Amino acid sequence: MSVPDFAARPQLAEDVARYVRRRIFDGSYAAGAYVRLDQLAAELGVSVTPVREALFELKAEGLLEQQPRRGFVVRPVTHRDVTDVSNVQAYLGAELTARAAVGITETQLRELEQIQNELERAYAADDGERAVRLNHEFHRAINVAADSPKLAQLMSQITRYAPESLFPTISGWPEKSNAHHRHILAALRARDESAARSAMSEHLAAGAEPLIAHLTRRGVIE
Repeated sequence: MSVPDFAARPQLAEDVARYVRRRIFDGSYAAGAYVRLDQLAAELGVSVTPVREALFELKAEGLLEQQPRRGFVVRPVTHRDVTDVSNVQAYLGAELTARAAVGITETQLRELEQIQNELERAYAADDGERAVRLNHEFHRAINVAADSPKLAQLMSQITRYAPESLFPTISGWPEKSNAHHRHILAALRARDESAARSAMSEHLAAGAEPLIAHLTRRGVIE
């Protein structure tokens, strides 16, 4: 995996945490492996301070464990971990989407349609990185339309535990995700609160099983 240009970015600790989190979920950092602060800082071309902050953040998330005089070690990812995150996402996302259905504007709907069109083109072009970004924008736009900042903040926090970058690589998921998004858009355009809630809940819950299978094949989940 190529190393991004961290030195040119603000919010380095957050970027480093995202990088390590991705390596845990793609199997590059296996359970029990040590993440060396100095080594990671040198690899990314940054000082040890943002790396230390990132590793403590990942410790708080339960992805790393700090061992006295030995540093940080990767904790196992379990079937229950992924299922729990998916269930919480499904509940929060469904409620946010139901609220968005009540107050979404025509401008916001048009923006969502445009994002979805671009997302489908990114999937078709096998541009996984762009697809991940656009998928995030799609869900964020709905959360903004919900006008419930505290709930949206909780959703943002739990999403950190979901390895979004893996989904474009899961066989069959892009097609399924696009179909789900179209159902969500239809419910939002109809201002159908109940249908919007159901469509988003189904979408977010549906990702757990293929993600668990994918992580198991990669050796991330044993």
